[in-house]
Amino acid sequence: MTARPPAGLTVTGLHAAYDRLQVLHGIDLTVAPGEVLALVGANGAGKTSVLRSVSGLLKPAKGTVKLGDTDITSFGAEKIASLGLAHVPENRLVFPTLTVEDNLVLGGYVRRKEGGFAERRAEALALFPRLNDRIVLAAGALSGGEQQMLAMARALMSDPSVIILDEPSLGLAPKVVGEIMTALGILRNKGLAVLLVEQNVRAAFKVADRVMVMDRGRVVAEGTPAELASDERVRAAYLGGSSTSSSGVAAPVAPKAGPATGS
Repeated sequence: MTARPPAGLTVTGLHAAYDRLQVLHGIDLTVAPGEVLALVGANGAGKTSVLRSVSGLLKPAKGTVKLGDTDITSFGAEKIASLGLAHVPENRLVFPTLTVEDNLVLGGYVRRKEGGFAERRAEALALFPRLNDRIVLAAGALSGGEQQMLAMARALMSDPSVIILDEPSLGLAPKVVGEIMTALGILRNKGLAVLLVEQNVRAAFKVADRVMVMDRGRVVAEGTPAELASDERVRAAYLGGSSTSSSGVAAPVAPKAGPATGS
């Protein structure tokens, strides 16, 4: 197997819209190989739209997206995935009637002609060893946490240089959230560029090298977790429980109450 060379992600002047509703207004960001960048902000701030624009699911209205030195702005999702960007969407979206093994096989489809399946499978299962014991089970029989692990493992089967994740902690028990964030740290240490969207700000701050706060389709604050945690405005809006800050950034909306899944 030929591993992909490290590559970062560069987004410049990104604008995007759904029909006539503009949702992104000039987003600039970079994620270097071996770095975790977290996007945080209220529901509707535009975080998911950034991921969809980067991965080819939402065509940018303006601006550029580069994977390494390759301009992927106009490419579709399948082409972008084949070039080394893996997208783990919100709500996991595993194939529930297929086995864990078959989900992993599908994850490697974009590199089916290149070989190396066994090596990629071994690396993915080493990151989430509990999937080994469930390899013949239907994905729908897994807990929520295990499905999230499977979604990430499936994405890694394409041997990406960049992985983007949308709310991987959503609805999961704290112990499982810790395992997910630990896995992201391992991927960062292996040289992947990681772009993480999170409502769980505390979890994001523990793993991220840098954080950007979004509001109404714009980046309104950025820095290291330590820098943002010491910023009174950001802390009031995102860490202290206030509904708004003096900057006008709305605090994240707490998810609806319900049992946490996954153990």
